[in-house]
Amino acid sequence: MSKYRNNLPQLNGALFITDGGLETTLIYHQGIDLPLFAAFDLLKNDSGIETLRDYFVRYVEIARQRRLGFVLEAPTWRANPDWAARLGYDATTLADANRKAIGLLLEIRAAYETPEAPLVISGNLGPRGDGYRAGARMSVDVARDYHAQQIETFAQTDADMVAAMTLNYVEEAVGIVQAARDFRMPVAISFTVETDGRLPSGDTLADAIERTDEKTGGCAAYYMINCAHPTHFEHVINDGNGWRERIRGVRANASKRSHAELDASTSLDAGNPVELGGQYRQLRQLLPSLNIMGGCCGTDHRHVEAICMALV
Repeated sequence: MSKYRNNLPQLNGALFITDGGLETTLIYHQGIDLPLFAAFDLLKNDSGIETLRDYFVRYVEIARQRRLGFVLEAPTWRANPDWAARLGYDATTLADANRKAIGLLLEIRAAYETPEAPLVISGNLGPRGDGYRAGARMSVDVARDYHAQQIETFAQTDADMVAAMTLNYVEEAVGIVQAARDFRMPVAISFTVETDGRLPSGDTLADAIERTDEKTGGCAAYYMINCAHPTHFEHVINDGNGWRERIRGVRANASKRSHAELDASTSLDAGNPVELGGQYRQLRQLLPSLNIMGGCCGTDHRHVEAICMALV
């Protein structure tokens, strides 16, 4: 049985951290080949599982040393039908991979959780398409049906919640929230924004959050921003209204570059971890509910440690 599904501890306002850029860390720092950025493919053998275990444990220890909560996001951002099919997975083997990912996180929780440092297990979903571009879009109903398979698999495990990352248009977000509601799973929605603070679809962040809440009855547990640098969106949260209070999490990129520049780059821009930590401190002053912080592309344990140093 899930430990926190009916009472997510991060909703109580205590500071939680999460990990950094899983895929960029594995590719650029550890030299691991990840076709299609699909970290879940490492679950197919023991060495891959140990690589993922070591990655997560490093962050969990940072949280435990500081008596902070931690949200363990499963390495399943690409583990949805279209992306997995390109790697040779069918529905059965894909469901097995999603279950195996949650099983790994349950093992880590059993070994490292303390009363002062709770570990919340989240089944991670990614977009059907490209996280940087709002290309072929689904209707709400199609998005609901498409993501239901992965969410149902997570619901059958002891995962506490699901979280959808790098979403870039409203209809997919609404469909995911509806599917999560169907399976009684708490869900967090995280939007990608461009250097102008708007989603790749052109929607403002305020409009994306307000429309998603309007079409789902405010069913999402909370919202996040990820895969963007704080300088890309801090101006749009400066003068926000009630929608700002729905944002509990930020997972920023290390780099100030645009998504197009990052796509074209052959090297990793790790930015300045100390500077990023200071920017998170400023974000916490702007966002009244912000209490879940980690990193996205280009970040690693150094950035998360700097964020902790700036906030704790």
